[in-house]
Amino acid sequence: MTAALEIDLAAFDANIAAVQARVSPAEPMLVVKDDAYGHGAVPLVRRAVAAGIRWIGAYDIETARAVRAAVGGRVRIFVWTFPSVDEVAAAVDLDLDLGIGDREVLEDVARVGAERPARVHLKIDTGLHRNGFRPEDWPASVRQARQLELDGTARVVGIWSHIAEASDADDDAARAVFDLARREAVEAGLGPSIHHLAASAASFARRAFRYDLVRVGAYAYGVAPAGGPPGADLGLVPIARLIATVTEVARAEVVVDIGSFDGLFSTLAGRTAVGTPAGPRALLRVGHTESSVAAWPGAAIGDSVVIYGPGTHGETTATGLAELIDTIGEEIVTRVSPDLPRRYVEGPA
Repeated sequence: MTAALEIDLAAFDANIAAVQARVSPAEPMLVVKDDAYGHGAVPLVRRAVAAGIRWIGAYDIETARAVRAAVGGRVRIFVWTFPSVDEVAAAVDLDLDLGIGDREVLEDVARVGAERPARVHLKIDTGLHRNGFRPEDWPASVRQARQLELDGTARVVGIWSHIAEASDADDDAARAVFDLARREAVEAGLGPSIHHLAASAASFARRAFRYDLVRVGAYAYGVAPAGGPPGADLGLVPIARLIATVTEVARAEVVVDIGSFDGLFSTLAGRTAVGTPAGPRALLRVGHTESSVAAWPGAAIGDSVVIYGPGTHGETTATGLAELIDTIGEEIVTRVSPDLPRRYVEGPA
Protein backbone atom coordinates (compact mmCIF):
# COMPACT_ATOMS: atom_id res chain seq x y z
CA MET A 1 0.00 0.00 0.00
CA THR A 2 1.18 3.50 -0.84
CA ALA A 3 -1.76 5.41 0.65
CA ALA A 4 -0.70 8.02 3.20
CA LEU A 5 -1.77 11.05 5.17
CA GLU A 6 0.26 14.01 3.96
CA ILE A 7 0.63 16.93 6.39
CA ASP A 8 1.60 20.39 5.15
CA LEU A 9 3.81 21.94 7.83
CA ALA A 10 3.72 25.38 6.22
CA ALA A 11 -0.08 25.33 6.44
CA PHE A 12 0.18 24.32 10.08
CA ASP A 13 2.54 27.25 10.72
CA ALA A 14 0.02 29.59 9.08
CA ASN A 15 -2.83 28.24 11.22
CA ILE A 16 -0.79 28.67 14.40
CA ALA A 17 -0.04 32.26 13.43
CA ALA A 18 -3.74 32.88 12.70
CA VAL A 19 -4.72 31.45 16.09
CA GLN A 20 -2.12 33.53 17.92
CA ALA A 21 -3.27 36.72 16.20
CA ARG A 22 -6.97 36.01 16.76
CA VAL A 23 -6.87 35.20 20.50
CA SER A 24 -4.18 37.68 21.62
CA PRO A 25 -3.52 38.75 24.33
CA ALA A 26 -4.72 35.38 25.61
CA GLU A 27 -2.24 32.52 25.31
CA PRO A 28 -3.16 29.63 22.98
CA MET A 29 -2.84 26.06 24.22
CA LEU A 30 -2.37 23.58 21.37
CA VAL A 31 -4.47 20.49 22.13
CA VAL A 32 -2.89 17.28 20.79
CA LYS A 33 -5.28 14.60 22.04
CA ASP A 34 -5.81 11.58 19.77
CA ASP A 35 -2.27 11.95 18.40
CA ALA A 36 -2.93 15.57 17.39
CA TYR A 37 -6.29 14.62 15.88
CA GLY A 38 -4.58 11.91 13.84
CA HIS A 39 -1.90 14.19 12.38
CA GLY A 40 1.01 13.07 14.59
CA ALA A 41 1.56 14.81 17.91
CA VAL A 42 5.34 14.86 18.24
CA PRO A 43 6.26 16.42 14.86
CA LEU A 44 3.54 19.05 15.22
CA VAL A 45 4.39 19.89 18.82
CA ARG A 46 7.98 20.51 17.79
CA ARG A 47 6.77 22.76 14.99
CA ALA A 48 4.36 24.61 17.27
CA VAL A 49 6.99 25.25 19.92
CA ALA A 50 9.29 26.69 17.26
CA ALA A 51 6.39 29.03 16.35
CA GLY A 52 6.06 30.26 19.91
CA ILE A 53 3.44 27.97 21.44
CA ARG A 54 4.12 27.62 25.19
CA TRP A 55 1.17 25.45 26.30
CA ILE A 56 0.26 21.95 25.10
CA GLY A 57 -2.98 20.18 26.01
CA ALA A 58 -2.04 16.51 26.09
CA TYR A 59 -5.24 15.01 27.59
CA ASP A 60 -3.51 11.91 29.05
CA ILE A 61 -0.22 10.90 30.64
CA GLU A 62 0.98 8.81 27.70
CA THR A 63 0.71 11.75 25.31
CA ALA A 64 2.21 14.12 27.87
CA ARG A 65 5.23 11.85 28.34
CA ALA A 66 5.87 11.82 24.57
CA VAL A 67 5.55 15.61 24.39
CA ARG A 68 7.91 16.13 27.32
CA ALA A 69 10.46 13.81 25.72
CA ALA A 70 10.18 15.70 22.43
CA VAL A 71 10.48 19.30 23.65
CA GLY A 72 11.75 19.07 27.22
CA GLY A 73 10.90 21.86 29.61
CA ARG A 74 10.15 24.50 26.97
CA VAL A 75 6.38 24.16 27.40
CA ARG A 76 3.72 23.78 30.05
CA ILE A 77 1.78 20.56 29.47
CA PHE A 78 -1.82 20.29 30.64
CA VAL A 79 -3.47 16.89 31.28
CA TRP A 80 -6.96 16.18 32.57
CA THR A 81 -7.48 12.41 32.79
CA PHE A 82 -6.12 10.39 35.72
CA PRO A 83 -7.45 6.82 35.95
CA SER A 84 -5.26 6.00 38.95
CA VAL A 85 -3.12 7.46 41.70
CA ASP A 86 -0.08 6.15 39.81
CA GLU A 87 -0.94 8.44 36.90
CA VAL A 88 -1.28 11.38 39.29
CA ALA A 89 2.20 10.57 40.59
CA ALA A 90 3.52 10.32 37.03
CA ALA A 91 2.01 13.71 36.19
CA VAL A 92 3.77 15.36 39.11
CA ASP A 93 7.05 13.65 38.22
CA LEU A 94 6.74 14.94 34.64
CA ASP A 95 6.13 18.50 35.91
CA LEU A 96 2.68 18.67 34.30
CA ASP A 97 -0.30 20.92 35.00
CA LEU A 98 -3.17 18.77 36.30
CA GLY A 99 -6.77 19.58 35.37
CA ILE A 100 -8.83 18.18 38.25
CA GLY A 101 -12.61 18.08 38.59
CA ASP A 102 -13.03 15.16 40.98
CA ARG A 103 -12.54 15.06 44.76
CA GLU A 104 -11.02 11.58 44.57
CA VAL A 105 -8.27 12.89 42.31
CA LEU A 106 -7.59 15.68 44.79
CA GLU A 107 -7.27 12.98 47.44
CA ASP A 108 -4.84 11.13 45.16
CA VAL A 109 -2.71 14.29 45.03
CA ALA A 110 -2.53 14.20 48.81
CA ARG A 111 -1.62 10.49 48.75
CA VAL A 112 1.21 11.07 46.30
CA GLY A 113 2.90 13.50 48.70
CA ALA A 114 5.55 14.44 46.17
CA GLU A 115 8.59 16.52 47.04
CA ARG A 116 7.20 19.40 44.99
CA PRO A 117 3.53 20.44 45.06
CA ALA A 118 1.32 19.43 42.16
CA ARG A 119 0.26 22.29 39.87
CA VAL A 120 -3.52 22.06 39.85
CA HIS A 121 -6.25 23.63 37.69
CA LEU A 122 -9.65 23.10 39.34
CA LYS A 123 -12.54 22.40 36.98
CA ILE A 124 -16.03 23.70 37.62
CA ASP A 125 -18.91 21.99 35.79
CA THR A 126 -20.61 24.92 34.07
CA GLY A 127 -23.49 22.81 32.74
CA LEU A 128 -21.96 20.53 30.13
CA HIS A 129 -21.91 17.64 32.65
CA ARG A 130 -18.81 16.18 31.02
CA ASN A 131 -16.89 16.26 34.29
CA GLY A 132 -15.88 18.83 36.87
CA PHE A 133 -17.05 19.80 40.34
CA ARG A 134 -20.77 20.51 40.44
CA PRO A 135 -21.57 24.10 41.51
CA GLU A 136 -23.20 22.88 44.72
CA ASP A 137 -20.01 20.97 45.58
CA TRP A 138 -17.63 23.73 44.52
CA PRO A 139 -17.27 25.55 47.89
CA ALA A 140 -16.29 22.33 49.68
CA SER A 141 -13.95 21.38 46.83
CA VAL A 142 -12.06 24.67 46.88
CA ARG A 143 -11.70 24.39 50.64
CA GLN A 144 -10.26 20.91 50.14
CA ALA A 145 -7.84 22.28 47.56
CA ARG A 146 -6.85 25.10 49.88
CA GLN A 147 -6.05 22.56 52.59
CA LEU A 148 -3.79 20.72 50.14
CA GLU A 149 -1.97 24.00 49.58
CA LEU A 150 -1.53 24.49 53.31
CA ASP A 151 -0.23 20.91 53.56
CA GLY A 152 2.28 21.61 50.76
CA THR A 153 1.00 18.91 48.39
CA ALA A 154 -0.65 21.15 45.79
CA ARG A 155 -0.64 24.64 44.36
CA VAL A 156 -3.83 25.79 42.65
CA VAL A 157 -2.66 27.80 39.65
CA GLY A 158 -5.80 27.71 37.49
CA ILE A 159 -9.57 27.50 37.20
CA TRP A 160 -11.03 25.99 34.03
CA SER A 161 -14.05 24.41 32.37
CA HIS A 162 -15.60 23.23 29.12
CA ILE A 163 -18.66 24.79 27.50
CA ALA A 164 -21.14 23.33 25.04
CA GLU A 165 -20.69 26.00 22.31
CA ALA A 166 -24.24 25.15 21.25
CA SER A 167 -25.82 28.59 21.65
CA ASP A 168 -24.77 32.01 22.88
CA ALA A 169 -27.43 31.89 25.61
CA ASP A 170 -26.19 28.56 26.98
CA ASP A 171 -22.60 29.70 26.84
CA ASP A 172 -23.40 33.00 28.57
CA ALA A 173 -25.04 31.04 31.39
CA ALA A 174 -21.99 28.79 31.63
CA ARG A 175 -19.69 31.79 31.77
CA ALA A 176 -21.70 33.23 34.68
CA VAL A 177 -21.19 29.96 36.59
CA PHE A 178 -17.48 30.07 35.76
CA ASP A 179 -17.04 33.64 36.99
CA LEU A 180 -18.86 32.87 40.24
CA ALA A 181 -16.59 29.85 40.77
CA ARG A 182 -13.54 32.07 40.24
CA ARG A 183 -14.74 34.48 42.92
CA GLU A 184 -15.51 31.67 45.37
CA ALA A 185 -12.04 30.20 44.84
CA VAL A 186 -10.44 33.51 45.81
CA GLU A 187 -12.74 33.83 48.83
CA ALA A 188 -11.54 30.39 49.96
CA GLY A 189 -7.96 31.66 49.97
CA LEU A 190 -6.81 30.36 46.60
CA GLY A 191 -4.89 32.57 44.20
CA PRO A 192 -5.19 31.09 40.69
CA SER A 193 -3.52 33.17 37.99
CA ILE A 194 -4.72 31.21 34.95
CA HIS A 195 -8.33 30.93 33.79
CA HIS A 196 -9.45 29.01 30.69
CA LEU A 197 -12.93 28.31 29.42
CA ALA A 198 -12.92 28.52 25.61
CA ALA A 199 -11.97 25.89 23.06
CA SER A 200 -11.55 26.55 19.32
CA ALA A 201 -14.94 27.98 18.35
CA ALA A 202 -15.52 30.23 21.37
CA SER A 203 -11.92 31.42 21.38
CA PHE A 204 -12.38 32.73 17.83
CA ALA A 205 -15.93 34.04 18.09
CA ARG A 206 -16.26 35.46 21.61
CA ARG A 207 -13.59 37.74 23.02
CA ALA A 208 -15.00 37.73 26.56
CA PHE A 209 -14.50 33.97 26.81
CA ARG A 210 -10.73 34.07 26.22
CA TYR A 211 -9.50 34.98 29.71
CA ASP A 212 -5.77 34.10 30.07
CA LEU A 213 -5.60 30.90 28.03
CA VAL A 214 -7.62 29.25 25.25
CA ARG A 215 -7.53 25.60 24.26
CA VAL A 216 -7.32 25.21 20.48
CA GLY A 217 -7.46 21.78 18.91
CA ALA A 218 -9.30 21.21 15.63
CA TYR A 219 -8.84 24.77 14.34
CA ALA A 220 -5.06 24.46 14.53
CA TYR A 221 -5.27 21.56 12.07
CA GLY A 222 -7.63 23.43 9.77
CA VAL A 223 -10.70 21.42 10.73
CA ALA A 224 -13.57 23.89 10.65
CA PRO A 225 -16.80 23.40 12.61
CA ALA A 226 -19.47 21.32 10.86
CA GLY A 227 -22.38 23.59 10.00
CA GLY A 228 -20.33 26.67 10.89
CA PRO A 229 -18.18 29.15 9.00
CA PRO A 230 -15.77 27.62 6.49
CA GLY A 231 -12.11 27.48 7.40
CA ALA A 232 -11.19 30.14 4.85
CA ASP A 233 -13.51 32.60 6.62
CA LEU A 234 -11.64 31.88 9.84
CA GLY A 235 -8.23 32.34 8.22
CA LEU A 236 -7.47 28.62 8.51
CA VAL A 237 -6.54 25.95 5.98
CA PRO A 238 -6.72 22.12 6.28
CA ILE A 239 -3.20 20.87 6.84
CA ALA A 240 -3.72 17.25 5.74
CA ARG A 241 -4.50 15.39 2.54
CA LEU A 242 -5.57 11.75 2.66
CA ILE A 243 -3.99 10.31 -0.47
CA ALA A 244 -4.68 6.99 -2.16
CA THR A 245 -2.95 5.43 -5.18
CA VAL A 246 -4.57 3.92 -8.26
CA THR A 247 -3.94 0.16 -8.38
CA GLU A 248 -6.30 -0.88 -11.21
CA VAL A 249 -7.79 0.93 -14.19
CA ALA A 250 -11.02 -0.10 -15.92
CA ARG A 251 -13.19 1.61 -18.48
CA ALA A 252 -15.61 3.30 -16.09
CA GLU A 253 -13.74 3.28 -12.78
CA VAL A 254 -10.37 3.04 -11.13
CA VAL A 255 -9.50 1.18 -7.93
CA VAL A 256 -7.50 2.90 -5.18
CA ASP A 257 -5.67 1.35 -2.25
CA ILE A 258 -7.72 2.73 0.64
CA GLY A 259 -10.94 1.62 2.26
CA SER A 260 -12.96 1.50 5.45
CA PHE A 261 -10.19 -0.33 7.34
CA ASP A 262 -8.10 2.80 6.82
CA GLY A 263 -10.81 5.01 8.31
CA LEU A 264 -12.83 5.98 5.24
CA PHE A 265 -16.56 5.92 6.03
CA SER A 266 -18.36 3.48 3.73
CA THR A 267 -21.43 5.74 3.88
CA LEU A 268 -19.57 8.36 1.82
CA ALA A 269 -19.78 6.19 -1.32
CA GLY A 270 -21.88 7.88 -3.97
CA ARG A 271 -22.11 11.09 -1.95
CA THR A 272 -18.85 12.93 -2.57
CA ALA A 273 -16.08 13.64 -5.05
CA VAL A 274 -12.37 13.03 -4.65
CA GLY A 275 -9.50 14.89 -6.26
CA THR A 276 -7.77 13.35 -9.27
CA PRO A 277 -5.21 14.54 -11.84
CA ALA A 278 -8.22 15.46 -14.01
CA GLY A 279 -10.18 17.20 -11.28
CA PRO A 280 -13.06 15.95 -9.11
CA ARG A 281 -14.46 12.48 -9.73
CA ALA A 282 -17.20 10.61 -7.86
CA LEU A 283 -16.31 8.20 -5.07
CA LEU A 284 -18.30 5.16 -6.22
CA ARG A 285 -17.62 2.46 -3.63
CA VAL A 286 -15.81 2.06 -0.31
CA GLY A 287 -14.66 -1.47 0.48
CA HIS A 288 -12.68 -2.78 3.41
CA THR A 289 -9.26 -2.25 1.87
CA GLU A 290 -9.98 -0.75 -1.57
CA SER A 291 -12.36 1.80 -3.04
CA SER A 292 -13.40 2.73 -6.55
CA VAL A 293 -13.56 6.15 -8.21
CA ALA A 294 -15.11 7.25 -11.49
CA ALA A 295 -12.45 7.01 -14.21
CA TRP A 296 -10.94 9.92 -16.14
CA PRO A 297 -9.16 10.08 -19.50
CA GLY A 298 -5.57 8.92 -19.20
CA ALA A 299 -5.96 7.40 -15.73
CA ALA A 300 -2.98 5.19 -14.92
CA ILE A 301 -1.78 2.86 -12.21
CA GLY A 302 0.25 4.90 -9.73
CA ASP A 303 -1.82 8.08 -10.09
CA SER A 304 -2.66 9.83 -6.81
CA VAL A 305 -6.22 10.47 -5.66
CA VAL A 306 -6.96 12.89 -2.82
CA ILE A 307 -9.79 11.58 -0.63
CA TYR A 308 -10.00 14.76 1.43
CA GLY A 309 -7.84 17.85 1.74
CA PRO A 310 -7.84 21.62 1.24
CA GLY A 311 -9.70 21.35 -2.08
CA THR A 312 -6.84 22.14 -4.44
CA HIS A 313 -7.46 18.99 -6.54
CA GLY A 314 -11.24 19.09 -6.44
CA GLU A 315 -11.59 17.07 -3.25
CA THR A 316 -13.86 17.89 -0.31
CA THR A 317 -12.51 18.99 3.07
CA ALA A 318 -12.76 16.74 6.12
CA THR A 319 -15.48 19.03 7.46
CA GLY A 320 -17.32 18.81 4.14
CA LEU A 321 -17.28 15.01 4.33
CA ALA A 322 -18.50 15.16 7.93
CA GLU A 323 -21.47 17.31 6.98
CA LEU A 324 -22.52 14.73 4.38
CA ILE A 325 -22.97 12.08 7.07
CA ASP A 326 -24.10 14.27 9.97
CA THR A 327 -20.94 14.18 12.02
CA ILE A 328 -18.02 16.54 12.70
CA GLY A 329 -14.67 17.01 10.99
CA GLU A 330 -12.80 15.69 14.00
CA GLU A 331 -14.53 12.34 13.51
CA ILE A 332 -13.22 12.14 9.95
CA VAL A 333 -9.58 12.95 10.71
CA THR A 334 -9.24 10.87 13.87
CA ARG A 335 -10.55 7.73 12.14
CA VAL A 336 -7.58 7.58 9.78
CA SER A 337 -5.72 4.39 10.62
CA PRO A 338 -2.49 4.83 12.60
CA ASP A 339 -1.02 2.22 10.26
CA LEU A 340 -1.16 4.66 7.34
CA PRO A 341 2.16 6.52 6.99
CA ARG A 342 2.22 10.21 7.89
CA ARG A 343 4.32 12.26 5.46
CA TYR A 344 5.38 15.78 6.42
CA VAL A 345 5.95 18.27 3.62
CA GLU A 346 6.76 21.97 3.41
CA GLY A 347 3.95 23.45 1.36
CA PRO A 348 1.16 22.12 -0.84
CA ALA A 349 1.72 19.46 -3.47
